[in-house]
Amino acid sequence: MDRLGFRAAVIVFLSFALAYFFSTLVRAITATISPSLSVELALNASDLGLLAGGYFLGFALTQLPLGNWLDRYGPRRVILAFLSVAVLGCVAFALATSFSGLLAARVLTGMGVSACLMAPLTGYRRWLAPAAQMRANSWMLMTGSLGMVAATLPVQWLMPLMGWRGLFWALAALIVLSMVGIAAAVPPWRQAVAPSSGPASATPPGYAFIWRHPYFRQMVPLGFVNYGGMVAVQTLWAGPWMVKVAGYTPQQSAAGLFGINVSMLCAFWLWGIVNPRLVKRGLSAEHLIAWGLPLSLCVLAAIVLLGAGAGWPMWSLFCVSSTFVALSQPAVALALPAEAAGRALSAYNLAIFAGVFTAQWGIGLVIDAFSVLGWSEPDRYRGAMGIFLLGCVLAYLGFLRTYVRTRARNTRLQQG
Repeated sequence: MDRLGFRAAVIVFLSFALAYFFSTLVRAITATISPSLSVELALNASDLGLLAGGYFLGFALTQLPLGNWLDRYGPRRVILAFLSVAVLGCVAFALATSFSGLLAARVLTGMGVSACLMAPLTGYRRWLAPAAQMRANSWMLMTGSLGMVAATLPVQWLMPLMGWRGLFWALAALIVLSMVGIAAAVPPWRQAVAPSSGPASATPPGYAFIWRHPYFRQMVPLGFVNYGGMVAVQTLWAGPWMVKVAGYTPQQSAAGLFGINVSMLCAFWLWGIVNPRLVKRGLSAEHLIAWGLPLSLCVLAAIVLLGAGAGWPMWSLFCVSSTFVALSQPAVALALPAEAAGRALSAYNLAIFAGVFTAQWGIGLVIDAFSVLGWSEPDRYRGAMGIFLLGCVLAYLGFLRTYVRTRARNTRLQQG
């Protein structure tokens, strides 16, 4: 293992965090600028869902090759190459004049920023101790929440001055700035860790052994439905719900999104503080998920029942209570060999962002489909969220079944 000293680890973290900040800002910005895009290009709910989901589609398309490249070439080289594509995507979005042009630019941007979390987490798997990895993961997600905060009220304030096209030109320039920091701060990558005892201990190539790994398969449903759905709500559907169901103005909706993302920032900051202590006490990620995630299901059920009475505080509580599932990401990396960290993280990230794309587009399709029944717009939103809740419950029950069986088997082995 190539452990970094404290000062070097802080500098590397900050350089990666800056890039991740901009990647989440560009991810979440569609929720804030959606009223302007809808008016200028006459977009409906399914168009907005597809446009926001296009980012995650591009993200998902790169995950499998990304994992191989990270394990082979290391975080520094890979993220710099990918961020070059993100710059092109932002420029293309600023120049687009049609929905198809916007969608293609979003897919390109998603591809470009798809290494912004996986690259540092792959490096941390080798550079940091396990407890520090859990903390670094939570604080990277905190930085991502800060980017989403910046995509709300600050973007709303800048819109009259710069317009949405000017904002994307600025984002392209800022991503270039983050690339300079990474090139200067992140250490080079040594070739894969040598196996300890001959060919039998070497990690198999490819993804087959990762897909078959019991721990990975246990976490995939939660990543796809619960984690992916939470991100879909945070980055898109909470905003339209506040306007269409709760009766917020666009300015009030932006303020609500600001509150949601500040809450997420605080939640991940707290996770970063308590995670090392939880690791020392032997509390596993799956144990915390099993006991903590049901709170998010209860909150989502309350949102569906309350309808217009569910404003940004309820959505904030849903997103914060869903952060238990974020513990699964570093846990998956720790459950597999260090030399396969890039592939393990990217494969799991593929499941998450495939879920984000499915939820963002799918919720929009269901909202539009319910118009056939003659439902009002608020009721169509409530119906779509009710279907999303059902999916979350089923995914959690599938995880819980495996968790209970594994605990029972481990208990029998210890007693026997």
